[in-house]
Amino acid sequence: MRLFDFAYCAEYERKISALSKLCPEKWSFGTNSDNTILKNYIEYTFAKVAEENQLLCTDTFCLLNTGLYTLFYESIYAYFALNKIQDRQKWFLDGFYTSYQMAIMGISEFPKRANYFSDPSALVFDTNCDIIPQYPHIFNEAENFLRIPESIRESPNRTMLFDGAIKRAKCMIDANYKTAVPQYYKGRIQLLIPVSLISENAPDLALVVSKNSAGNQYLGHTCLTLDMAYNNARLIARPDSAWLKP
Repeated sequence: MRLFDFAYCAEYERKISALSKLCPEKWSFGTNSDNTILKNYIEYTFAKVAEENQLLCTDTFCLLNTGLYTLFYESIYAYFALNKIQDRQKWFLDGFYTSYQMAIMGISEFPKRANYFSDPSALVFDTNCDIIPQYPHIFNEAENFLRIPESIRESPNRTMLFDGAIKRAKCMIDANYKTAVPQYYKGRIQLLIPVSLISENAPDLALVVSKNSAGNQYLGHTCLTLDMAYNNARLIARPDSAWLKP
């Protein structure tokens, strides 16, 4: 279920801006101030919570646990009131409020946040496993190919450059397990690792990896832009990584 099918979201930009002040972190890419990351987070979080039937709905209101916190670690909820405008969605997005503000309104029961994993070990890269990249998909699929820096796309040594970048990334993970960042995509946990093709100190892409059915190797399925990777990773938690930043 999509947020905008479930509720009428009048003044959505203003409400998202207010939420960004309740939970201050960098919610836009680069020098932008459009809260793109936060909007992506809320819309995908709503879909996941709805899928899990974790929306708390009564006859008069509905609550979504955003999974976000204030600086004082108060939980933040989206509050939906009944829509008074006919011929629209049943619910109206009133705004985002803390658990304290909800308590002032007389609300004492709260829904759970989205659950993205049941096995915490899936969040950590197993350094005993090799990474096998799926180069036909990375190089032959137009959408993936165009994410690669142009100078690398045209290089006859691109496979060798990728192999070197993946080898270096695995060394970085050996040194600091936080280098491999978990993401949630289509119902499963995958890991993102940095791929530095032009400069060793500046990743160009994130390689998406997950274990094979035997659990003894990681398969490198595809490459994402860093913005795409951050959006996916932020659904679980704010990445605590030196290389994946908004």
